[in-house]
Amino acid sequence: MSNNTNLELTAYKIRKHAIDGVYSASSGHPGGSLSIADILSVLYFDEMNIDPKNPKDPSRDRFVLSKGHCAPALYGALAERGFIPTEDIKTFRRTDSYLQGHPDMKGTPGVEMSTGSLGQGICAANGMALAAKLDNKDYRVYAILGDGELEEGQVWEAAMFAAHYNLDNLCAFVDFNGLQIDGDITKVMNPTPIDKKFEAFNWNVIIIDAHNIEEIKNALKKAKETKGKPTVIIANSVKGKGVSYMENNAAWHGAAPKEDEYNQAIKELDAKIAELEAKVNG
Repeated sequence: MSNNTNLELTAYKIRKHAIDGVYSASSGHPGGSLSIADILSVLYFDEMNIDPKNPKDPSRDRFVLSKGHCAPALYGALAERGFIPTEDIKTFRRTDSYLQGHPDMKGTPGVEMSTGSLGQGICAANGMALAAKLDNKDYRVYAILGDGELEEGQVWEAAMFAAHYNLDNLCAFVDFNGLQIDGDITKVMNPTPIDKKFEAFNWNVIIIDAHNIEEIKNALKKAKETKGKPTVIIANSVKGKGVSYMENNAAWHGAAPKEDEYNQAIKELDAKIAELEAKVNG
């Protein structure tokens, strides 16, 4: 099990990979990639039963990035975990690259589901979780949804399905940063109160700080202990977390930094990485 400082450090490395990828492509989605980095760090380095040397192990845990546009963060996690070479991050979105703008299960080791059309990833995660039940397997299924994604009707069909089939091996995170491409989620198509809606669908609901490693770990432990119903972890997050000028700014939902902005982002992330490395080594 990794300690919290190591996991926080890995999260910042994931953030740096995400910025590298988006800058190299001159396109992509940095804001929501930065806000899920801590969750991905805990899942890939502390929680999930996975093996980069055997990515198709039948007993592995599954992860689905339902908000597939935030692939830069997923690629960062896969690179840090050893599924893909870190240098390949800079090929993001090139026509000859296997690291496309949305995850591709056929081309990228460690990607369980091709996602991008919002609402479909959580549905696929439901299918994986039900398959485990039908096959008497004990692997778990994890997913991350965006808060704007909750405006898709099929998310709530999936919520109904998961509760009906008692998918207690399914744990979904909602990246609740409050912003989508058109701005404040409550003004675009208000999905709140998110907790009450999932409770009404008979889910186990946990609310956490998305950037507190201990809270993420504790929530995952409670999810495992919950029997008979799926769990949703509503993770209050900061869009653009870790890059000062991107934080809480909807303009960075789907925009790439220019050279000076990229340099500033890397400088800030490198400073945080150095600070955390000093803690780990001190």
